[in-house]
Amino acid sequence: MKKILEKAVKWILTASGFVTSVVILLIIGFLFTEGAGLFGEKVIEEGYVLALNRENPVREMDAAQIKAIFDEDVTNWSEVGGPDLRIETFRLEDMDEYFTEEQLGPDYGNAGPLIAGLVSSHPGMVAFVPESMIPDDAPLALIEDRSISPKEVFAGSEWFPTATPAPLFGMWPLLAGTLWVSLFAILFALPFGISIAVYMSEVASERVRGFLKPVIELLNGIPSVVYGFFGLIIIVPLLQQVFGLPVGESGLAGSIVLAIMALPTIVTVAEDAMRNCPRSLREASLALGATRWQTVAKVVIPSSMSGIASGVVLGIGRAVGETMAVLMVTGNAAVIPHSILEPLRTIPATIAAELGEAPAGGAHYQSLFLLGVILFFITFFINLCVEYISSRNRAKNS
Repeated sequence: MKKILEKAVKWILTASGFVTSVVILLIIGFLFTEGAGLFGEKVIEEGYVLALNRENPVREMDAAQIKAIFDEDVTNWSEVGGPDLRIETFRLEDMDEYFTEEQLGPDYGNAGPLIAGLVSSHPGMVAFVPESMIPDDAPLALIEDRSISPKEVFAGSEWFPTATPAPLFGMWPLLAGTLWVSLFAILFALPFGISIAVYMSEVASERVRGFLKPVIELLNGIPSVVYGFFGLIIIVPLLQQVFGLPVGESGLAGSIVLAIMALPTIVTVAEDAMRNCPRSLREASLALGATRWQTVAKVVIPSSMSGIASGVVLGIGRAVGETMAVLMVTGNAAVIPHSILEPLRTIPATIAAELGEAPAGGAHYQSLFLLGVILFFITFFINLCVEYISSRNRAKNS
């Protein structure tokens, strides 16, 4: 009976591990499949075309150029490789400016030929209209619609996934914002975390340590939205007043909140590493005449460096993957930050804010999954660093 029970437990544990592994692989596969679908989408909004006068030689434009034209930031065709001619834009909502209801006919049945005639009679006009409205024999030229390229996505400097006629999926501002906030969060958290760990390991009495350690570990259990409210009510107004900012929501506010959230991880792991420093090393250092602080600086911290580094890397992982807190205090501006005092947006905050509004299966939806893939690689790299540091620590202690 005992052997049967042992085999049953072994089978259950094996099956659980197998199922868990399969589920993780399926999740990763689904994430990659959805994200990679973005590169199969077209630059111009699906079902629409950009129609030009046939005499206009421009046939190719990227998404940034198209957006600049329809935002009237570019007003002459010579700026996009065409003739020296003023650009006129046309959208469906502009029909009332050119045609009467009688001309358009019932249910806008005459709209297609009228628009084709309008564009053909205006050399500088570009029309953003449904493809079905353009007659097959219309004397027009169409801007070539190509697939979204990886360069536009990973090196693009503008994130505007709802722009028409060509959405922009430049992810560099989001990646820069994520790394910017995480870097400063660790710069703030590291000295405080190591100082607290040294105090708890080397200075505090057992009674004080027994009180502080559970309190610090309890901070890990506080929901991130609570940290976000704390940052929004306390940190944001304080930064706005101290630095004279127009708005207090900034990368600095997000870094401070993330530093507070990363502190428990850094303190706990670093303190455990210092406590595990062999007693013989401490006694040898003291026997040679070193003071307690010299022993801490020259012996305890160097011998615990692998564990401390693991705590720091885990803290970085917490900062990189945080969503709600940074969503509430960083200002949510999808622009490349040039200063830590500017508003910015991170990858997790973008996914949380936009996924509910993105049409399922569309380019916007797929771009958010691609952001998830980028975040996966960042956290995967962080986990590899932890494993490398831990293996070095095991080899050193063996």
